[in-house]
Amino acid sequence: MAGKLFIVPTPVGNLDDMTPRAIAVLKDAALILAEDTRTSAVVMKHFGVVTPMRSHHKFNEHETLPGIIEMLEGGQTIALVSDAGTPGISDPGFLLSRECRRRGIEVETLPGATAFVPALVNSGLPCERFVFEGFLPQKKGRATRLAQLKEQTLTMVFYESPLRLAKTLAQLAEALGSDREATVVREISKVHNTNHHGTLGELTAYFEQNTPRGEIVIVVAGRAEQAAVKVDKYAKFKNKSNLQNTNEL
Repeated sequence: MAGKLFIVPTPVGNLDDMTPRAIAVLKDAALILAEDTRTSAVVMKHFGVVTPMRSHHKFNEHETLPGIIEMLEGGQTIALVSDAGTPGISDPGFLLSRECRRRGIEVETLPGATAFVPALVNSGLPCERFVFEGFLPQKKGRATRLAQLKEQTLTMVFYESPLRLAKTLAQLAEALGSDREATVVREISKVHNTNHHGTLGELTAYFEQNTPRGEIVIVVAGRAEQAAVKVDKYAKFKNKSNLQNTNEL
């Protein structure tokens, strides 16, 4: 009888965000696959998890996949974690999950922490429908992708490194318009969590002068939502001033 793969979210910040069920699964597993065993060791020690760990990351997942599948088919229970959040969301996990499905090995993903959901909800932008873009292409295809996003009508969510944040905001402003509404969320669930709301132009100017640290999520209004924001602002302004001429807006 084949074993089972558990995909286990770990905290993106505050360790208290770890669920009791996630801890139990990690303790009961025969092996934990970790993106970086040194990073995961801190979490495991905190919760008293002594299950053996093995590295499983984007640089070795193709090579380690056959051995992991062999263990699962042999009846072992394996847990997969990333450095933070839910594996598979801009982290290793997709290849293993797909191969397990292909071979009929049971996969169960536990609910838990992920960075983009709280950032999206906290942004105040529509979140009943949205697109998750993750990290934009670094070089090849980046300009093309930015041009395509100009017509996106849904709220967009991006991940970015602190060192590239100002550059990415500037490119988004150029592609989508500097007046597009957006939010930059930093260090979700950590002590120094911050939320910066404004236009892409305003956020670009701010972060060009204030280099951030930590994990970054960018939430940007879609094209249709931006149009609605402008209409709403005009309506409020007109009600206050009874202005008939709209050229000043």
